[in-house]
Amino acid sequence: MTNVDFALKGRHVLVTGGARGIGRATVLSLAAQGASVTACYVNESKQVESLRRELTEQGAQGTLVRCDITDHEQAERLCAEAHETYGAIDAVVNNAGVISHLPLEKLAPDEWHRILDTNLTGMYHVIRATLPYVAEVASIVNISSAVAHHGMPAAAHYVASKAGVMGLTKALAKELGPRGIRVNCVASGLVETDQMKAVTAEGRARYEQMIALGRLGRPEEIAEVVLFLVSHAARYITGATLDADGGI
Repeated sequence: MTNVDFALKGRHVLVTGGARGIGRATVLSLAAQGASVTACYVNESKQVESLRRELTEQGAQGTLVRCDITDHEQAERLCAEAHETYGAIDAVVNNAGVISHLPLEKLAPDEWHRILDTNLTGMYHVIRATLPYVAEVASIVNISSAVAHHGMPAAAHYVASKAGVMGLTKALAKELGPRGIRVNCVASGLVETDQMKAVTAEGRARYEQMIALGRLGRPEEIAEVVLFLVSHAARYITGATLDADGGI
């Protein structure tokens, strides 16, 4: 957890995909900064239970809402509930995402749509549903991936979705800037999350050799980048993609 004060006390932040990995670290970091946090998740799990418990132990103002962001009606209910609970939304962190690894010839249309619907269309649903409830000065941070810059075999659908996030970020920065809404993107590198548990020791060593800093990132390190972009310190930054990848 960072010792830097990002001056987020009293602000309200909506985080999607908040139960695991980068989303979870972001929720806990925001709460530690004194922000009120509304976080969503898709399915009940031990991770959701433990996050709810941690927020309670912190004495934080944090609410967890079950929501499938691929459904625009559920996204609308999420944003309305967030506003009803904590008032105007000062920031949105679009973190929810899924991944699978399939070569193109085995990539069925249903799987293509599953990835795109969550990683990109779901983001559109949440941002659009949030607009009636955002504060006069607000920030949107979209989580993308370094693979959008570099590509990755057997993941055309995932790479396409994350590249789309970067394009969406730039377009909305232009469109929403006049309304006082900043829109930025974090291109995350390889991070110690549940997805890495399936990687072999050999595969992990190969990944580490690709990274200039010689190690995988930690969820908290990405969360700190998010906190910076949400904060007043980034008040003149919009339309940017900030690479947080250890130097891939």
